[in-house]
Amino acid sequence: MQTYKAKTYDVIVVGAGHAGSEAALATSRMGLKTMLITLNLDMVAFMPCNPSIGGPAKGVVVREIDALGGEMGKNIDKTYIQMRMLNTGKGPAVRALRAQADKQAYAMEMKHTIEKEPNLTLRQGIVEELVIEEGVCKGVVTSAGAIYHAKAVIIAAGTALRGEIILGELKYSSGPNNSQPAIALANNLKELGLEIERFKTGTPPRIKSSSIDYSVTEIQPGDEAANHFSFSTPDSAYLTEQIPCWLTYTNPNTHAIIQANLHRAPMFTGIVEGVGARYCPSIEDKIVRFADKDRHQLFLEPEGRDTEEVYVQGLSSSLPEEVQEEVLHSVVGLEQAEMMRTGYAIEYDVVVPHQLRPTLETKAIENLYTAGQTNGTSGYEEAAGQGLIAGINAALKIQGKDPLVLKRSDGYIGVMIDDLVTKGTTEPYRLLTSRAEYRLLLRHDNADLRLTQIGHDIGLVKEAQYQAYINKKTAVEKEIKRLQEIRIKPNQEVQAYLEKIGSATLKDGILALDLLRRPEINYVDLLNFIPENGELNAKEIEQLEIQVKYEGYIKKAMEKVEKLKRMEAKRIPENIDYEAINGLATEARQKLQKIQPTTLAQASRISGVNPADLSILMVYIEQGKIAKTTSTTAY
Repeated sequence: MQTYKAKTYDVIVVGAGHAGSEAALATSRMGLKTMLITLNLDMVAFMPCNPSIGGPAKGVVVREIDALGGEMGKNIDKTYIQMRMLNTGKGPAVRALRAQADKQAYAMEMKHTIEKEPNLTLRQGIVEELVIEEGVCKGVVTSAGAIYHAKAVIIAAGTALRGEIILGELKYSSGPNNSQPAIALANNLKELGLEIERFKTGTPPRIKSSSIDYSVTEIQPGDEAANHFSFSTPDSAYLTEQIPCWLTYTNPNTHAIIQANLHRAPMFTGIVEGVGARYCPSIEDKIVRFADKDRHQLFLEPEGRDTEEVYVQGLSSSLPEEVQEEVLHSVVGLEQAEMMRTGYAIEYDVVVPHQLRPTLETKAIENLYTAGQTNGTSGYEEAAGQGLIAGINAALKIQGKDPLVLKRSDGYIGVMIDDLVTKGTTEPYRLLTSRAEYRLLLRHDNADLRLTQIGHDIGLVKEAQYQAYINKKTAVEKEIKRLQEIRIKPNQEVQAYLEKIGSATLKDGILALDLLRRPEINYVDLLNFIPENGELNAKEIEQLEIQVKYEGYIKKAMEKVEKLKRMEAKRIPENIDYEAINGLATEARQKLQKIQPTTLAQASRISGVNPADLSILMVYIEQGKIAKTTSTTAY
């Protein structure tokens, strides 16, 4: 193989999916010369599965990415065909924005954004191995023999690492959507000593829109009220001509067809070896696991404005092609459906995430970072969040600055990364609201208040977005203070209005802030009795009401966070020898040695480490008795 003269960059990002795109944009915008190298330039930020962004927990992640200065929120705001707020009938902690994307437009817009970035070089190529010198990653080597040197390398290979597509009895090497697999790189990671596991995910068939009988399905329209993922997108840009989705269901006949063909289902015949996603199962898995259910929801999701392809959400399958067609035709509205693409399963290699630091740098190889599905997650949003953090930390390390480690109380991104590096995952990891113990604090509406200052401090949030954050924060704080100073008297007008809306009448005067705490009173009601502010917009009013009405719950959550911060402040020396600590339970010693937690708080979240073990560990740390096995820079 011919070898070419090495070129040098500050950072090399391998893979231009959702993780790689965010990583490369972050490092380049932080002033570092970056190369983003990927298998196929036509698949930058491609959506091989569902054509959507957001949803429960995931939608909050997109808002957090935006608040930190990332691109996903801005990109979907430019390319959506439908926007919808979910769980509006529930509390603010579980509300979530979800957008249907124009699949091709989303990818092209992100690619163009990357192409325009001054410090960023986008290149097509196949990375086959890493350049490692004395345990430090120094660059990459491509299949063409090109060597590229860098101060840090980020692997964001998605499902391409030794990818294999499975369809019925057919199994062949491939990345998603019949793209090239990254076989040599996967083998190289294993040769370098990284622990690798095999995971599986899948995708449903796509059908032709004009072959669907929408008249017998249920329409799922977008919202009329303006909403966006990016805090910098103005309401005036809200799309009024949206494309609806549609809802239909499987039925007993559908289930019977699948049951009759389970002997041909790869996941039951042994062809599938990888572990599948618990929270996004194939239709054949659902039929077996939930045999008592006589129907399952199927959402018909358009893949864009200029295509006939419709994604059948809920019908992920690796059954043979003719069985998938029979299944489709058993569904109401799809009796004449024309299948344009067949569903399939894909197996791929993942780096077991306990091998990572909270910065997403690998423990075994310095200056090598991994992000996205390479770390065992599922979903575009989870991938993008990791890519952003990996990119930020690679840049900060090169710049000689302190790393960015988001705590569980800072954001869902912090929850996800802590889960991965502390608990690991034995299946494709998906973010859920139930994973966040502080979810009342981690809402979609306050992601800017939580994270914009951090994004600005590291140089990713631009001045216009930062000033908008300052204005919002100041306006809400100012209005809360004003409401604390206005007393509403129980006059005839006030009492009549309260009776009209079913609220208890006043026995004495009451502060406007206290009246707003009543569940049935909103800010607009208050304006009937007090001078109008005239400065608050709809988003600021929403923030005001949440802060006031949930003040007690938020205060309790913050008290728990303060306790957590005290434990987070107790650092554990790096690479300590847990075998030298007397009194630790065997399981705790093994788990601590494997994961190497950086703080007592992280250690407390490791399964098998109990309070007694933590007490012993704390004593040893405070007395300085812990022996270090090596002396390295804690990063």
